[in-house]
Amino acid sequence: MQIPWKATAIGITLLIASGLAAAANAEETEEPAAPEPAVTTPYDESLLRLSEILGAIHYMRHLCNSDEGGLWRDQMQALLDSDQASPARRARFVDSFNRGYESFKAVYRSCTPAATLAIDRYMDEGARIARDVVVRYGRQE
Repeated sequence: MQIPWKATAIGITLLIASGLAAAANAEETEEPAAPEPAVTTPYDESLLRLSEILGAIHYMRHLCNSDEGGLWRDQMQALLDSDQASPARRARFVDSFNRGYESFKAVYRSCTPAATLAIDRYMDEGARIARDVVVRYGRQE
């Protein structure tokens, strides 16, 4: 049974907002006086991949005439807000989102069966990544 796109999107947002914010807060320390070096977390690669997936889905869903508007860009914004990233870290996630968008834009010019299959696979992968990050790194209270 296919889960409606919006239900899946809402699920990803809830996972990101609840779990990643908790994980980010768990790793916070006092503010350093000097500019801090690039901070990485154990889940950075997962979040970068999720950012890329969100960019690809944002392009593909619009291409396939979804009526979602900026839903996937909003998902990306929720991830950025939850992560509370430094400007440099934030730029890495935005670059990843844009790479996903541009990669699919370079390949797909119309909504084809292959495009819808790619959307389905990316939706599944994005939901899995969000779930895995929350389960592994979210703070249990």
